[in-house]
Amino acid sequence: MGDTLKRRLKQTRFPGGEPQEAMLNLLVASAHVAGMFDVACGEFGISQQQYNILRILRGVHPEGYPCGEIAVRMIDRAPDVTRRIDGLVKQGMVVRDRLAEDRRVVITRITDAGLDLLKRMDPRVQQVVDYVGERLSNKECDELSRLCEALYKE
Repeated sequence: MGDTLKRRLKQTRFPGGEPQEAMLNLLVASAHVAGMFDVACGEFGISQQQYNILRILRGVHPEGYPCGEIAVRMIDRAPDVTRRIDGLVKQGMVVRDRLAEDRRVVITRITDAGLDLLKRMDPRVQQVVDYVGERLSNKECDELSRLCEALYKE
């Protein structure tokens, strides 16, 4: 492996061998890109998780999803989805409605303000995507995706 991780962690060897080094590389790379994405989202006053919720709801607009369906579609399946949605409701980015057929079911929908925010964010988010594309070829991106999926497939 390369020396970048060793310099970054100020460590010369990894007792767990290649699997440990690979895991650490994955964690460091993930934190690096996630940090860039956090900054991009923060510039618009929302968290990465709130962006993910809005992105999910944009994909199903004008319909919506119950909270549980949003939760299973999240990139980071944190247990506080309801609290994240509450923040978006307060900001006017999403609304909650009860289904007429079953008043127990609450559907969350993205508002025009939420759609507008995502539209304004799209170029900034694309900068983070471009960062990855500038460092990895399409073939390397495909390989990285394949390797990552091998780690988390069920």
